[in-house]
Amino acid sequence: MSRSIGLAHIIRHDDGTSSGVWGIYTLQSAFQPIFAFKEGKLSVAAFEGLIRPFRDGEPQSPMAFFSTCPAADRLHVEALTRTLHLLNAGACLPQEASIFVNFDPSVFTERSIADSALREMRLVLHEAGIDPGRVVCEVTEQRSASQEALHGFVAALRANGFRIAVDDYGSDDSDINRIKELKPDIIKFDATWITQLMESGAGFALLTTMVRSFEDQGIRTVFEGIEEGWQLELAEKSGASMVQGFVLARPELAPTSFRVFGISSPDPVAAASDASTAPGVTPRTGRPAKAFGRRVVP
Repeated sequence: MSRSIGLAHIIRHDDGTSSGVWGIYTLQSAFQPIFAFKEGKLSVAAFEGLIRPFRDGEPQSPMAFFSTCPAADRLHVEALTRTLHLLNAGACLPQEASIFVNFDPSVFTERSIADSALREMRLVLHEAGIDPGRVVCEVTEQRSASQEALHGFVAALRANGFRIAVDDYGSDDSDINRIKELKPDIIKFDATWITQLMESGAGFALLTTMVRSFEDQGIRTVFEGIEEGWQLELAEKSGASMVQGFVLARPELAPTSFRVFGISSPDPVAAASDASTAPGVTPRTGRPAKAFGRRVVP
């Protein structure tokens, strides 16, 4: 994979941000904050990069965009979206914030493909001024990926200094096995599943037990899709390290207004339970989304 695959489709803008072009689509980065708990308060700990496609100036769903990409192009599209997020993160996010980016392991069928992609990614990180230790690679479950290829890919990510997150964790045996085999740094719980568990006392007790087990192993936990105040309350009571969702902040297109939120902890995701009261720390019952800026997108 040459350096040009990700960067050749990038358009630079005067404000320092970038957009991408793939066929008839213009691609933009959106970032959604991830918050950490401490002593009844919330602090911005990280941001997740999300792709936002546009066609003739009109927003399209990411699913619709990816469904138009032939399987043969998926590796290149993945490289483009990661390149876009990292360049924009360097341009408009707090310098210490961790950045979550998605990886589909099914496209890395050979170690040589992964190594080539990661070489390009290191070049992009250098250009963006981002240390690899700030990057959290969200590994989505793809049943088409062989276990050998998946383990080799995760090993390559770690060898390059990135942290590993398992996305969409639920109750399936496959999810439990993923944790045992991959030993991630972070687990992001499936939003629908945790909401179902929160709706009953027995379910919430199970959720709390699982969170405690992971945290005791040094694995940080993130609850995604938090959209109601009661869910936020229960997320804190469960002992989860971090939360993400519309009740706190919606994704915002680059350039974002998020740079104003300083991150005082040197490694806020790895030490989420110790997140300090930096600028951007909000009372747990507050609504920081109201303070977030002008380019909010669904």
